[in-house]
Amino acid sequence: MSNTHEIPQLFEYPAVITLPVQWGDQDAFGHVNNTVPIRWFESSRIHYLQQTGWPTLKIEENLGPILVAIHCNYRLQLEFPDTVHIGARVARVGNSSVTVQHLVYSQKHQDTAAEGKSVIVFFDYGRQKPVRVPEDIRSAIERMEGKT
Repeated sequence: MSNTHEIPQLFEYPAVITLPVQWGDQDAFGHVNNTVPIRWFESSRIHYLQQTGWPTLKIEENLGPILVAIHCNYRLQLEFPDTVHIGARVARVGNSSVTVQHLVYSQKHQDTAAEGKSVIVFFDYGRQKPVRVPEDIRSAIERMEGKT
C-alpha cells in the first residue's frame, strides 16, 4: 500500500510525506534511533507549513514559526528497509501558538509506528517576542484542515 489515501490512520492528516528508512537511521540495537521520528515530525510540519504558505508569508517582516515543545510516543520498532508515511495536522490554534499532531505509519508493519505533537509559536525575531498568529495564517490553516 503506497498510496497514502488508502491508509485509514492518515485520513485526517492533510499533509503527508513519504520517506524511506535509511540504513544510517538505525542505532547499535538495529532499530531506528529515537531521535529520527522527531526529525520526521519536523519534515512533516515544514511540509504542512509550506502548503499553507506560512514559511514565506512573513519572512520580510522578521516573523515566523519557532518550535517551543515536542512530544513523541513510540508504538513499535522500525528497522531498515521500510518506508514511512508521516502525517501532520493542526489540532489547535491559540493566540500565538499552533499545536501540530504527527503520525508515523510503517508501510512494512502496516501500523502506526509513532505519534506525537509539537507546539510552534508565531514569533517576532526582531523583538524576540511571540505575536498573535496573523489572520491570513489562521485562514490558510482552516483551508488546509477543511474548515472553510
